[in-house]
Amino acid sequence: MVIELGIVGVFVGILSGFFGIGGGTILVPILLFLGYDMKTAIGISVIQMVFSSVYGSYLNFKKGTLDLTMVLIIGLGGFVGAFLSAMVVSKVDAFTLEMLFFTFVIFALARMYVKTEQYDTVIEPHPVLLFSIGSVIGLFSISIGVGGSILLVPILVGFLHVNLKNAISAGLFFVVFSSVSGVIGLSLARVLDYESGIIVGMASLLGVFIGIFLKHKVEDDLQKRLLLLFYIVVALYIFIRLVGNE
Repeated sequence: MVIELGIVGVFVGILSGFFGIGGGTILVPILLFLGYDMKTAIGISVIQMVFSSVYGSYLNFKKGTLDLTMVLIIGLGGFVGAFLSAMVVSKVDAFTLEMLFFTFVIFALARMYVKTEQYDTVIEPHPVLLFSIGSVIGLFSISIGVGGSILLVPILVGFLHVNLKNAISAGLFFVVFSSVSGVIGLSLARVLDYESGIIVGMASLLGVFIGIFLKHKVEDDLQKRLLLLFYIVVALYIFIRLVGNE
């Protein structure tokens, strides 16, 4: 299983770096396919997200696409919300968590149909609002094993007029806060498989490097179309699982 987890880690890391996601959106379904239960898959996913988000954010910062000022406040809110997510995971059954995950994927899929325009001026809302946004995203996302960037990116692009590539970098940086907090909270709830999580996380570092390299080589429109295709596949897989469990 070590080799399989390593291959999965590299693959998830590529997607994480390229799309600015924590990786849980694809890692959780893969782990379910490999036979892990939903709660264990969430725990492994959160550990992996720490590795991919920290390393990916470092690379994005070096390339000049990461603006720390705004996302730092959102990230602190995400830390608080993600810490509380352990209560959700420990009290909610696996089927409900999968339903939440499916809803999350459908939301991400739907927003990809909305044309995102590029603006010259970035809106700077009140810090309290930014903190609140981060808290809500952190609470919801870690509860279903994802970092929350796919919820944050459309907010940054659609409402705050942030450039798409910068928003993707900010989304991955947000995952640093939500995933670290999530690991702490889930550890206290005793729902973490540390060994599997570290194997996937270490392997994902290579993938993140490749993914970020590719991100800076493609146009925004192509990146968006690929992300749309990615979520269609994930949504179909989760739907089949939910129907089969009825």
